[in-house]
Parts: sequence; structure tokens; C-alpha cells
Amino acid sequence: MTGDPISLIIRTLGEVFAFIFILRFILQVSGADYYNPISQAIVRFTSVPLAPLKKLIPSYKRFDAGPLVLALLIKLATVVLLVLITQGGLPSITAALLFSVFSLLDSILTIYFWAVIGAVILSWVAPNSYHPGPQLILQITEPLFATARRVIPPLGGLDLSPILIFIVIQILQSQISRLVM
Repeated sequence: MTGDPISLIIRTLGEVFAFIFILRFILQVSGADYYNPISQAIVRFTSVPLAPLKKLIPSYKRFDAGPLVLALLIKLATVVLLVLITQGGLPSITAALLFSVFSLLDSILTIYFWAVIGAVILSWVAPNSYHPGPQLILQITEPLFATARRVIPPLGGLDLSPILIFIVIQILQSQISRLVM
């Protein structure tokens, strides 16, 4: 895509809005504290656009697909707008949908990647912080760490689970990028 300012604005707004809805999905799936101020802000911001989808898409336990569907629609709209602006015509809907799905998966993996880095740094710097931000990061990453610890248990005082998570994320992202190309 070109580097013109309108494309940059559309891409940035699309990514920011999709990020917020993906984050809401991740917070729900990980069972993060609902009463955390950051969680409350995300819920308040996303509740109005998600209201119509809640009627169409039922939730199952902690899995509410509404935020993911809305993030996918935002990514799809962003791709369609960018292709419309840069190439002057509408893209193939299947190609745009596939690209949006892979972009959504890549965004989820990227959020987890940076959350794991944040959790590792927090474990060194402020392991028992009561600030809402670090607590949320630790709550998001703890299900991943618990799963990885079943594969690689802690060795003495050394937890190698973040390394396994980084490797899995990198492998998945490389496969996604191969599929998009």
C-alpha cells in the first residue's frame, strides 16, 4: 500500500478500533478482573457497538464471539477502503475476507506477544504491583503461562514458559505471513 496520509489514517484508525475489540475478547477469555478500571473503560467503550451483535451471536461461558466478529468487520472495512483508495476498485470479497481473518489472528498473537514481554518485565521490576495495568497484563498472560508450564515445568526458580510461548507465537505468525503472501 502507498504511504499517502489518508491510507495511513484509515489503517491506523482501523487497527486501533480492532485492537480495542480484540482486547475485550482477550479480557473475557482470560477471565481478567471485570472491575479493573482499564477493563471497565474497554467495556464501556465497546458496549454500544456490541449491543446489536449480542442479540445475533450468543455467548458460550466466557467465550463471546461478538468482539471478534466486530474486529473482523473493522479489519474487513479497512482492507476494502484501502484497496478502494489505492487501486480505485473493489477487491475480491473472498480475498479481503481471508486477509482480514489472517490479520485478526496476527493481531491477537501480537497482543499476546507484547503482553508476555510486559509480564516478564513486570516479574523482574514490580512483581506484586497493585496498579491496574500490571494486574491486567498478568491476568491476561497467566492462562498462557499455566498452559506452557504444563509442557515445561519451572526449573528451580527459573520459569521457561515465556520462551515456549514466544516460540509458538513466532511459528504461528510465520505461518500466517506465508498464507497471506
